[in-house]
Amino acid sequence: MKKISVLFICLILTQTASAQLFSKEKIKNQENFDKDFLTWGYFLGFNSYDFKFEYEEDMKDILVESNAGFGVGLIGDMRINEHLNLRFEPGLYITQRNLQYDESHFNGLDFTPSDLYREVKSTYIHFPLLLKVSTKRINNFKPFIVGGLSTAINLSSNEENPDDNSAGQFRTKRNMYFYEVGFGIDFYLYWFKFTPSIRGVFALNDEVIQDKDPNSPWTSNIATMKTRGVFLNFTFQ
Repeated sequence: MKKISVLFICLILTQTASAQLFSKEKIKNQENFDKDFLTWGYFLGFNSYDFKFEYEEDMKDILVESNAGFGVGLIGDMRINEHLNLRFEPGLYITQRNLQYDESHFNGLDFTPSDLYREVKSTYIHFPLLLKVSTKRINNFKPFIVGGLSTAINLSSNEENPDDNSAGQFRTKRNMYFYEVGFGIDFYLYWFKFTPSIRGVFALNDEVIQDKDPNSPWTSNIATMKTRGVFLNFTFQ
């Protein structure tokens, strides 16, 4: 009986809090913010990049160790209507991924422990064009989903480097293309609009540069290597 009473009380409190949050009218901050045709801002955030591999033959996977990276950029927002906005969010994203090879990739070949490990450092200048689809504003917050296409230039790319993995250089392409999807919530504060959001990015093109040796243990079994990642951004407008 006691458990039923506690459950009943929790249910009442939950319904009351929900009613207060979604139904009670509050003073609106930045009430006319979304009526401007163009708005500007900036973002800071974190990222975690990974690689998705497809292989030529069935061998042990190349393991990817992801590291938390950092991102910073600008925002340009164009209002289409009450629920649609077109956004341009150029940014700088810095990350590193470590590749761990299994010894079976070097079957019959001499190798050292360092041959099983490769660092892939990336510094992307990212150019996404996104469509933001928002719900109706509820008091001082408004959820939304976002999606679009983007391109990026990898400033850390060693695509033109004549050395390859035989000299310890894992090479990646300079120009990348992605599609992106995500969601977030706009919070209308007294002085500005604050927006936390989560976005997934998925490469459309292969990023690996094959070694000169067609039988290279590092790249010969890689059919495609595509970047994918998650952005956690905090936007100020």
